[in-house]
Amino acid sequence: MLVDTPYLAIDLEKLQKNIADMAEFAARQGVKLRPHAKAHKIPQIAKMQLKAGAAGITVAKLEEAEVMFAEGIEDILVAYPLVGETKLNRARALLERGCKLTLLVDSPAGALGINAMAWPGGVDVLVKVDTGLKRCGLPPGKELEEFCRWVNGLPHVNFKGLLTHAGHAYACRGPAEVQAVGLREGRDMVAAADALRRQGLRVEEVSIGSTPTAKWGGAVPGVTEIRPGNYVFYDAVQVALGVAKPENCSLRVISTVVSRPARDRAIIDAGAKVLALDQGAHGSGLVRGFGILNNNKWTLTRLSEEHGILEGDDLPEIGAKVDIIPNHACPVVNLARRVYVSNGELWEVAARACSS
Repeated sequence: MLVDTPYLAIDLEKLQKNIADMAEFAARQGVKLRPHAKAHKIPQIAKMQLKAGAAGITVAKLEEAEVMFAEGIEDILVAYPLVGETKLNRARALLERGCKLTLLVDSPAGALGINAMAWPGGVDVLVKVDTGLKRCGLPPGKELEEFCRWVNGLPHVNFKGLLTHAGHAYACRGPAEVQAVGLREGRDMVAAADALRRQGLRVEEVSIGSTPTAKWGGAVPGVTEIRPGNYVFYDAVQVALGVAKPENCSLRVISTVVSRPARDRAIIDAGAKVLALDQGAHGSGLVRGFGILNNNKWTLTRLSEEHGILEGDDLPEIGAKVDIIPNHACPVVNLARRVYVSNGELWEVAARACSS
């Protein structure tokens, strides 16, 4: 197979180990694993996760759900509010085709839209809880409890439980802070679920999710489900947080040096259109440059659209290959049409650019 740079390479053995490790953790804790497929957008990887024991998958957007369902994956959680008739009609189409679909709500408008579908038997929903990210969701407390009781009373909606994402863990400065966020995520969610149960509501699911916090929040008694995504690859941000080591990272960008305009500068053929411009969520400043390189004397200091600028000592010559663990694997995969696997296979990124 002729492979030209820049391209994405997956180490299959590392990928399999990462998948198995999280599946084994979930099994030991007695929690369901519902990995987030937005991290990879590749049906082959989703099927590997299911084969390893995942209960289903999570997606961010309906378009991802449509792609994954077309590939034979039936149990799908859309962890994103659906607003508008067009999206609700698409959700209905998935249900009509036999998809076991769970939706997310955090507002009366969202819940009423799903209820108006009048789907026979009702549509399963989880209520989004804000445990500190301050994005979507309601914080634990009276407003959340009142909303859940109201949702539970809708005739065509099946209230199944609570869901959160502790994405603020990406602002942490190291493992101790990640641990604290993860434990609080789990404990706050269990406390919120218990408060609802005391009011007579049946809460089947207490779902938490993020790769950094999965093994902390997932160890809290009462949590029923974890939804990590990035763990299949890991990346420079996860390494900086202490969640993974470089040797755990299964995804790399392979590039070529195309210019040496100065002694202390080399240019590679992977720029922002390959590596994205992500330097870590929340501006935490944990990462250096735009990835971990195969030589720690070098730093990928700048990106333009088609160029990456390397600086450092003993820089590689024109024609040399440079391997890069990206800062954030998820958008990098979304920018690629395909990935090259170490066993010689070529996998299409089937849900690439699926943003609606």
